[in-house]
Amino acid sequence: MFEVSVEESFAAGHALRGYKGKCENTHGHNYKVRLTLEGAELDKAGLLCDFAHVKKVMRAVIESLDHKYLNEMAPFDTVNPSAENIAKYFYDQAAAQMREHANGARIASVTVWETDTTAAVYRP
Repeated sequence: MFEVSVEESFAAGHALRGYKGKCENTHGHNYKVRLTLEGAELDKAGLLCDFAHVKKVMRAVIESLDHKYLNEMAPFDTVNPSAENIAKYFYDQAAAQMREHANGARIASVTVWETDTTAAVYRP
């Protein structure tokens, strides 16, 4: 099994509903996202998936999140914008684009860091 990863970053604000503590107040993060793909076969060029394509997909998802107040956008207007839910959202958005161009590779996980020391992972 082969695995490749690409990391990108974005900034956004949020507030956790139903949370008792500092994070219930509006605040922001400089998020980092890692998209990891896996697959058993490489293409003719010896690639699981072109890094340039993965970056393009990630940037498209990030564009929808970057410098936004997440609580005001779907699905985070009803789903709490926790790191866990952001990772799932990122997976859902990226997976729709990756199915078309991934040469058989699939998204194995999405990791979202809120800080340098705190992260959440979504695995389908």
